[in-house]
Amino acid sequence: MAEDLGKIAESLIAGKVEDVDKMTKESLDAGVSAEEVLNKGLIAGMDVVGQRFKAGDMFIPEVLRSAKAMSAGMEHLRPALAESDTKQAGTLVIGTVEGDLHDIGKNLVGMMFEGAGFKVVNLGIDLKPQVFVDAVKEHKPQLLGMSALLTTTMPKMGETINALKEAGVRDQVKIMVGGAPVTEEYAKEIGADLYGANAASSVDKGKAALGL
Repeated sequence: MAEDLGKIAESLIAGKVEDVDKMTKESLDAGVSAEEVLNKGLIAGMDVVGQRFKAGDMFIPEVLRSAKAMSAGMEHLRPALAESDTKQAGTLVIGTVEGDLHDIGKNLVGMMFEGAGFKVVNLGIDLKPQVFVDAVKEHKPQLLGMSALLTTTMPKMGETINALKEAGVRDQVKIMVGGAPVTEEYAKEIGADLYGANAASSVDKGKAALGL
């Protein structure tokens, strides 16, 4: 059966959505635990995708395809994981700030975190600071990710951090910011904890910040 889980990982790396979908279901039907399929199949595959992406051996369209395959497998695993009470790495709430409609980068980061065993709450795009505040109160995440792809919307990140402070929940969560115009310096300037240059390094930094 380990061989089958290896095939799930290989198919995920290759972005074979239908194969991952089919093999994940077959593994569960054959009595393999959801946790084992997740860890030795999907997460093992996404780990390789992350490494190759970081090394420049895979590109965004390929990574998105692999992430889509991951999502197809997760559709089968989620109900079983919920029942088995599997411990997740943590919770990430992520969204694009107010005035910004870009979501490919944000979605990629979310998928990579899901591939690393996190529960991901993707809030969407064009989000007012209060939406992030409410989500932190509701989901109690360890990580909050904010994305901006326009220089004009970057200030909304700082506004959101201030809103979290005013609501008294800033210290409950590590804040990560990213997006094309965002820099490490800017992240520090607005009081964010982490800067994610790309999807793969965002996962590495997020895990390191939580001691994983």
